[in-house]
Amino acid sequence: MLDYRLLVFDWDGTLVDSIARIVESMRVAAAECALPQRDEATIRGIIGLGLPEAIRSLYPELDDPRQVERFRRVYSDHYIQLESSPSPLFEGVLDSLLAFRAQGYRLAVATGKSRRGLDRVLAGHGWEAFFDITRCADETASKPDPRMLHEILVCCRIGAGQALMVGDSPFDLQMAQRAGMAAVAVGYGAQPLEVLREYRPQLAIERFAELRDWLARGDGRLKGVDEHAVG
Repeated sequence: MLDYRLLVFDWDGTLVDSIARIVESMRVAAAECALPQRDEATIRGIIGLGLPEAIRSLYPELDDPRQVERFRRVYSDHYIQLESSPSPLFEGVLDSLLAFRAQGYRLAVATGKSRRGLDRVLAGHGWEAFFDITRCADETASKPDPRMLHEILVCCRIGAGQALMVGDSPFDLQMAQRAGMAAVAVGYGAQPLEVLREYRPQLAIERFAELRDWLARGDGRLKGVDEHAVG
């Protein structure tokens, strides 16, 4: 039997199919702010960071706080407009999450989104009370800093060895490593599996339902990770 008690999920590109909207919103903000356009691969490379960190990564020359704030506002306004119809869940996500809850797993979200943004999309899916805890970049530290995972573990009173991080970006996997947690890489979001495998995830999948199958088989028993409970 697996020892996992807590499953922590990234949001964009892991649970919901929102990457194209993020890319479009970044391009619209760049155009409005008269900044050079970045190609899709470059924009995908910052997905997972908090928005201020993402802007700094894409445009390190943008050092005027007023310009940064304008970019942030244009990006956010355009993204919210696109999200008037919430980004759809990836295939297999809803059934799997419901199954995980029925099986007794604790469920959490660790995301680069803002608290306001995550609350909006959770409400759009009717999931205001679905997860045990959610943490956002603007209320803690942006990935790959492990602080949000530490906060989730403490809240759930679960040790790092009993938790699993699921994400689609190197920042998710680096964050998990720094928190002492195992991770699952999903290859249908921001980055392909050939990039994510460099971070040695416990499992690499192309369909979300593969996680459910893997946990059900008990193939992912952790080795050599501290499993004591927090507190």
